[in-house]
Amino acid sequence: MATHVDEELWTEFHRVVNMTSRELADWLRTREAGPETEPLPDRAGPATGRKVLSILGKRKSDVNENDVEVMRDVVDRVHASRRDDLEPVAGDAGWRQGLMSLGHDPVKPVRD
Repeated sequence: MATHVDEELWTEFHRVVNMTSRELADWLRTREAGPETEPLPDRAGPATGRKVLSILGKRKSDVNENDVEVMRDVVDRVHASRRDDLEPVAGDAGWRQGLMSLGHDPVKPVRD
């Protein structure tokens, strides 16, 4: 069932999630790939990353309450890890990879 999504949250989520669906899907598969096994594409990466990917494929009118919670969590986590301006910046690999698993690449500009 669709849920009303606050316009401010919708806009900020799509601003901080600066990776395209394809970039995020590729990243999640790459991150999970191992020398012996690789998970099914729809199970690759952390749960939050998979949920972000799902939300990116939805229209605003199709977002449910669980999606809204994920969107808030992602926005809060990205802002907690970044400066307020979200200008592109390099950091250590673990920090960048953690943010990329949420759909935010800190070396890419955010969407306007």
